[in-house]
Amino acid sequence: MPQQPAPVAPRPPAASDRIWTIPNVISFARLLGVPLFLYLLLVPHADVAALVVLALGGTTDWVDGYVARRTGTVSRLGELLDPFADRLYILATLIGFTVREVVPWWLTVALLAREVVLGVALLVLRRHGYGPPPVHYVGKTGTFVLLGAFPMLLLAHAVPATAAVAGPIGWGLAWWALGLYWAAAALYLMQTATVLRADRAARAGAGAG
Repeated sequence: MPQQPAPVAPRPPAASDRIWTIPNVISFARLLGVPLFLYLLLVPHADVAALVVLALGGTTDWVDGYVARRTGTVSRLGELLDPFADRLYILATLIGFTVREVVPWWLTVALLAREVVLGVALLVLRRHGYGPPPVHYVGKTGTFVLLGAFPMLLLAHAVPATAAVAGPIGWGLAWWALGLYWAAAALYLMQTATVLRADRAARAGAGAG
């Protein structure tokens, strides 16, 4: 009996140059939610309203990418907007939470230090003519978990009656995200070192030739 060929996995849709797609509109809406969240948290101290905005921003983190893949509307702009919106939400939330003393300053420093380390690695790669390394699922999972931790921490702060439950859940997620973040940073640094060693070897070989 002739052997059946193995099924071929479908190729992911190629990124287009379109701007006004449903996923991009979702990402734009997430970006607009950042200043609204900061205003609600820092000016009128409307913590419950800020919690709603933060929760919507976190839960829609995966929606834009899911819709883009399902509808074949992956775009180059969307590939930039999605991680940018994630980082902006995280930065804004850390600043707001630290000012309002929702989280201690050391957590903010620990998370932002990771971004500084990766920023230096990217600068080194760019100096050698390389782009950023591919995004690792560990880092993406860390971002997802962190965006889940933030609303729970704010809920515990804004509604004291929920603190006994929301607080431990929020801090458990925050510690998990922090570990994943630095594990991803270690992986990116190893990828950077591998690329630089290969580049050094290639230059040495070209010089010897």
